[in-house]
Amino acid sequence: MSSERRGSAGRAMVFIMVVLVYLLIHSNRVHGATYTVGGSAGWTFNTVSWPKGKNFKAGDVLAFNYDSTSHNVVAVNKGGYSGCTTPAGAKVYQSGNDKIKLVKGQNFFICNYAGHCESGMKIAVNAV
Repeated sequence: MSSERRGSAGRAMVFIMVVLVYLLIHSNRVHGATYTVGGSAGWTFNTVSWPKGKNFKAGDVLAFNYDSTSHNVVAVNKGGYSGCTTPAGAKVYQSGNDKIKLVKGQNFFICNYAGHCESGMKIAVNAV
C-alpha cells in the first residue's frame, strides 16, 4: 500500500472518530433529562414554585408521581393554568406515575381535583 493511501485511510479514521465522539457528547440532548416533579415529595400541594431555578429543554421529561386515587395531572393552556380550569380536549393523566415530554415553549400542568390547583398543585415550565 502506498504512503498516499495509508495517509488517506488514516484521515478517514480520524474523521470517523471525531464524528463518533461528537455524537456521544451530544446524545444527552436527544434523550433529554428526566425531572421528578416536586422532588421526593412528588406531585402534591404547593409545587407551584418547584420549577424555579431549573433549566428545561424541549424533550426533557417530567415524571409526575402521586396517589392516583387523590390526584391527577392535566396538561392545560395558559388560561387553564391561570384560572385553574380544564379546557375542552385537555389531556388528563391518571396513572400516578406519568411521564410527560416537554415541548418547546410554555408547558402548563394542573391537578383538576376540586381545590387542588388553587392550593398550588400546578406548575408552569418553559422549555427552550
